[in-house]
Amino acid sequence: MQVRSFGHADGVEIQEISLRNAAGATASVITWGAVLRDLVVPAAGGPQRVVLGLNSIEDYRTHSPYFGAIPGRFANRIAGARFTLDGQVHTLPANERAGNTLHGGPKGFGAVPWRVERVEEASVALVLESPDGDEGFPGAVRATCTYTLAEPGTLVVELTATTDAPTVLSLAHHSYFNLDGGPDVLDHEVMLNCPFMTPTDANLIPTGEIRSVAGTPFDFTTMRPIRNEADQNYDMNFVIAPQADPSTGLAHAATVRSPKNGLTLELHTDQPGVQFYDAAKLHCPVPGLDGARYDSHGGFALECQVFPDAPNRRHFPSAELRPGQTYRQRSEYRFA
Repeated sequence: MQVRSFGHADGVEIQEISLRNAAGATASVITWGAVLRDLVVPAAGGPQRVVLGLNSIEDYRTHSPYFGAIPGRFANRIAGARFTLDGQVHTLPANERAGNTLHGGPKGFGAVPWRVERVEEASVALVLESPDGDEGFPGAVRATCTYTLAEPGTLVVELTATTDAPTVLSLAHHSYFNLDGGPDVLDHEVMLNCPFMTPTDANLIPTGEIRSVAGTPFDFTTMRPIRNEADQNYDMNFVIAPQADPSTGLAHAATVRSPKNGLTLELHTDQPGVQFYDAAKLHCPVPGLDGARYDSHGGFALECQVFPDAPNRRHFPSAELRPGQTYRQRSEYRFA
C-alpha cells in the first residue's frame, strides 16, 4: 500500500492510493471523485490491466467521461433536471443538452474531492460530506466508498450514505472495462442476467415501461459478442433477475469474456438495475494509461444502480433516503 500526491483540485491535495493483494492484483484509487484509476488482475498470460484510466488530475477534470468515478447524488439521468419529494419540487442543474441532469450535475460526487478515512494493504475507504442543497439536492449527506481487492482477482465496491433530511440518492461505480487491452471491446462476449429493460426516448430518459428483452437487439440472456450486424449501440438500464445468492445477498448481473485472452468478468450486486454502456461515443483526446488511446467502443461500463429517473417514476424502485436510514450497495467484479 502506498499513498502519494496526484496534484491539486478545488484547493485541496488529491491523493493516489495504491493497493495490492496476496495474489498480485493491484489497484490505484484517487480521491478525486473516488476514482478507480487502475486495476490489474492475474490472468493466464500474466497480469492484465482491465480498466481505462488517465495520467493527471487535469486530464480527469477536463476530459474524463466518469472513468472509474462514483457518480451521485443520483447516478444516471433525472428528466427535466427536477423531481418532487414530499410535495416539494427540487430543481437541479441541467448538464445535458436535452435539459436533463446526468450523474448528479456538473459538480456531482464523481467530480469533487473525497477524503481518505481508512487505508490498508488491499483496501481503502473514502468519505464525502455533501451539504444540504448540493447541486440542488435536499439534505446533508455523508457518503462512503470502500474499495477492496479480494483474493485472487475480485474488486469489491461498497457504498453507503446517510442523510439528515429526506432526499433521493443512487450511487454507481463507473469504470470502463477492457479485458484484453485491445483498441475496442466489440468482440467481447456478454451475458446479462436481465430478462427486462427500461426502454428510453431519444434523450435516454426511460419511457416508464419495463419491457422484456426477448426478440429485441437488447437480449443478452445468452452470451454473445457486443458487435452485431445491425450496428446497434448500447446505453440501457437492464433489470437484474432477482435471484440473490443467500450466502452473499448478491445477484449475478452479468458475465463478460474476452475471446482473445480468455479473461472473464462476473458481476454480482445487490442493486435492481445495471446500465450496460458500450462506449460507442467515447473519444478521449488525451492519452490514457501507458499511452493508450481511448476511442469508440474502447471499453464497456456495467453500472449497478437504481433505475434512471426513478425520482420521477413511482413504480420504479425507490431512490428515496430518509433520516435514520442507510443507503447500501455492494457490487463485486470477479475476474478469472
